[in-house]
Formats: sequence, C-alpha cells, structure tokens
Amino acid sequence: MGQSNAPFSAAEYARRIAKTRAAMEKAGLDAIFVTDPSNQAWLTGYDGWSFYVHQGVILTMTGDPVWWGRHMDSVGAGRTCWMGAESIHGYADNYVQSTVRHPMQDLAGHMRALGLAKARIGVEMENYYYSAKAHEVLKTELPDARISDATALVNWQRLVKSGEEIAFIRNAAKISEKVIRTAIDKAEPGLRKNDLVAEIYHAAITGVGDVWGDYPAIVPLTPSGLDATAAHLTWNGAPMRAGEATFFELSGCYRRYHAPLCRTVYLGTPPAEMLEAEKAQIEGIEAGLAAARAGNGTCDIANAFMAVLRKHGIKREGRMGYPIGLSYPPDWGERTASIRTEDETVLEPGMVFHFMPALWMESWGLETTETILITESGPAEAFCNVERKLFVKP
Repeated sequence: MGQSNAPFSAAEYARRIAKTRAAMEKAGLDAIFVTDPSNQAWLTGYDGWSFYVHQGVILTMTGDPVWWGRHMDSVGAGRTCWMGAESIHGYADNYVQSTVRHPMQDLAGHMRALGLAKARIGVEMENYYYSAKAHEVLKTELPDARISDATALVNWQRLVKSGEEIAFIRNAAKISEKVIRTAIDKAEPGLRKNDLVAEIYHAAITGVGDVWGDYPAIVPLTPSGLDATAAHLTWNGAPMRAGEATFFELSGCYRRYHAPLCRTVYLGTPPAEMLEAEKAQIEGIEAGLAAARAGNGTCDIANAFMAVLRKHGIKREGRMGYPIGLSYPPDWGERTASIRTEDETVLEPGMVFHFMPALWMESWGLETTETILITESGPAEAFCNVERKLFVKP
C-alpha cells in the first residue's frame, strides 16, 4: 500500500481487487480499463474533479492497479490513491482536446509496456466517460488485442457494501436528514427557489458536526406545482406559491457516498386526491420494505408496492429504485440492478438501495423515498429518520 490519504483500509481495497479479478476471470479477461470515476475511486481511492478529460484505471490479474490520466491530475492521484508512485502515470498536456493526437495513444503505450498488446481487455463501452473516439483510437493502437465490452463489471462487484462503506453511508444519511429538514423548514410562499436551494447547499456542505459534506452527484431537484409532474427538473428564480406542492429530491454526501432522501411539502391545503395518494404511497412503501429481505428479489419490492397502488386504483409506470453508494456526477445510482417488476436480482445482506416509489400525476408530484439497507434477517432498514408523510404548511 502507498500513501495514507485513501479513505479505506488496505484490507478493504484488497477485498475489492479480489472480487473484481474473480469477475474478470469469469469473463475471460486479462485486463480491464475502467473509466467510470466511481469505479476508479472504488478500486484506487482516486478522488478529483478531472473526469472531463480522459483518465482511467488499468487492472490486470497481478500487481497493483495502475491509475492513468492527465499529468497535472497525476499529482492528485498521488494524494488520494492507495498505490505507490510507480502505479500512477500522467500523459502530456498537449494530448488534451487535441485534433492531431489522442490520449488513448499514450494509454496504448502503457498497455504494451504491461504486456497487454495481445491481451483480452475489457472496457466500459456504455459509460458517460468513454467516448466512441477513445474506443476507435485504442483499437487502432492495439490491433492484436481483443478489446470487448466490460460495462458494469466493476459496478456489480460494488453491489454488496462492506462495513466500512455502510459507515460512510450512515454519515451521508445524517446530512440527508439535515438537508431535507432545512428544505421543509425554509419553504414558504414568496421565497425564491434559488434562495431555498442556496440554503440546501449550505446545509449539505456544512454537514453535521464532524461529518463534513461533499458535493452530491445530482444537484437539488426541487420542482413545484406543474413542474413537479416531471421527474428531473431543478430550480429557477421564481417565488414559491401557496397552493402548490414541491418535492425535494436530495442527498447528503460523505466522501463520495450518498443516502438519497425525498420528501414533499405542500403550501396551503392539499387536494383530496393528493391526500389519498399519500396514504397509498406510504402503505406501499411499508409493504415494499417488508418485502426487501435477503433471499427475495428486487422484483418482490416492486411487486409489493404496486399491489398496494392497484388496490387504491393508482396507475404508475417505471422502476422504483436502484443501488446507491459511491458516485460522481451525473448520477448517484450504480447502474446495475433495479427495483422493478421484471428484475430478479437476489437481495443479499449489505446491499443498499434508493427505494423511490415516487408518484408523478397530471397536476402534481409526490416523492417520498428512503435509502434502505438489506439486513441479515427481517425487513430492510431505512438509513434516515425523517417522518414519512406529505408535509403540509398552512
């Protein structure tokens, strides 16, 4: 192990490397090149805002992983990765946004030096951070290598969280409670939405006591009224108004670990149909949590919730959640299993999901969600402690 700034123990990183290598062997791969910054951090500890340029981690079947990226960012890798300097490589700045050369040419040189010129190499093709151009250049530079799609290979190894990771998520949950309560307490008619979001950000970054806040992978989603009928709108400078619901989709973040939490506030007197939907939603969440047990499938959570909605005559489409943990923008999900009726992923102790059975109706939206932990026995545990209801402010 190298320097001491990495957030986890040597044993934890060894566990992660071993799990990933087992998956590589099963997939028939000699090496993988990982570009997802969440996967880079999970394997090496690297933490920096540099994912707008080409960078990644090379993992072979032996030795330490190799972090590769822009030379100026290799300094940050030296400050955050657990490996020694010999496992950190930076390419020259004249590769950045060049039209005459490409960083993958430099990467290919490192791969050849590692003996991978004719290897079976997996890359993350369905990934925000790995471009079509990068893939084309890498294949050209390594004509004898067999480069194949290894999208989500590392992501699936992250699904069951270690005790060290769960401790980080509990810290994130403390911040999530604070930011949701801040949003609900501050919301009032006439308050500009951007001013409310400023309060949310202050609460999120300030953190709770010694638990400092990091930036979340998704910005605050805070739509009101008809805007709340859509899932992913952010904010504007308009004042909040009486007679409207606003949902807050927020998360605290601690050392890149998240615990998303959503609640809805209504300024004034809610319509009867919203109050009826609130009852169904809360009943459905309780049914979903009861089904979220080790040995069941993610589909069982979704089916339990949907059965309650059908009983109440409410129609809903789409998935109801996803695994979360360590993440970078633009998403705090892990992009593996889903809580939906056709997904049969078997639940195991240590899995963590954002259970998100939100309702987006024709004239309003109602989001009440929980980050949940699959336990050794019994129903799932909710990380956060915020009353599960529609918050009404006269």
